[in-house]
Amino acid sequence: MRKLMPVVALLAFACASQPVQTPAQRLETTPRHNEWVQVKNGARTVHAYVAYPEIATKAPAIVLIHENRGLTDWERSVVDRLGQNGFLAIAPDLLSGMAPNGGRASDFASLDAAREAISKLPPEQVMSDLDSIADYIKRDPAANGHLFVAGFCWGGTRTWLFANHRPDVAAAFPFYGTGPQDEAGVASIHAPVFAFYGGADARVNATVPKTQELMTAAGRQFDPVTYEGAGHAFMRTGEAADASEANRRAHDQAWSRLLQRLRAASTAPPVSSSDPTVPNAATLTLCH
Repeated sequence: MRKLMPVVALLAFACASQPVQTPAQRLETTPRHNEWVQVKNGARTVHAYVAYPEIATKAPAIVLIHENRGLTDWERSVVDRLGQNGFLAIAPDLLSGMAPNGGRASDFASLDAAREAISKLPPEQVMSDLDSIADYIKRDPAANGHLFVAGFCWGGTRTWLFANHRPDVAAAFPFYGTGPQDEAGVASIHAPVFAFYGGADARVNATVPKTQELMTAAGRQFDPVTYEGAGHAFMRTGEAADASEANRRAHDQAWSRLLQRLRAASTAPPVSSSDPTVPNAATLTLCH
């Protein structure tokens, strides 16, 4: 046993020394069938990225909503990871057609230019685009009828909006997005909401008590978790080679919780989309 210790130590060092795989590298090497699709929404064409799980049965569908910088390699890598874990995942580029020459998020000159453009998107257009994306992925022959939604920052806020807008959402997973601040923002939420917050994100966290109050008063399920010491966007920054320990720990714990909750919610019967109620899309504090 004593002779094995140097070998074990060497192997541990080698594993710890492996470079962190970047989102672009993950996308280049994925074994799954991932693809870009174009989804029609009236006169608009919404570009979206889809990952198909390698499983023998139909899969739950999840719509992933990007940060306030448009769809990037990082969100696409999250889509791939969801596919790896058995979910049919799709991430729309909600800046489709809004970049110079009618391009998408990657066609902006900088992330800051994309951030400015996303702040000007009409709320009705965003909800309509998300409806088209949800309809598209639910109709996929590989989908089993379950529909989930998750998003980060700006996308976290839109996750709340979409759960309040779309009656067939089975569960919602907002990451550090500001939640409802009035009764109208929770009136049509029927799905459980599992939220994720960074402990060092005072701007967003200041809105949580009011959201909790409203959800409780409305008899809605709201399950927030705050990760001590983690900053805003810890799901993205926690993957970086130079990530802080707090962000890396929050990233890992949040991924585990997300997958656990998704799998548990996938065992319930799919939710019907027959309820026509569509609340006001302008009831939330925005995340810019």
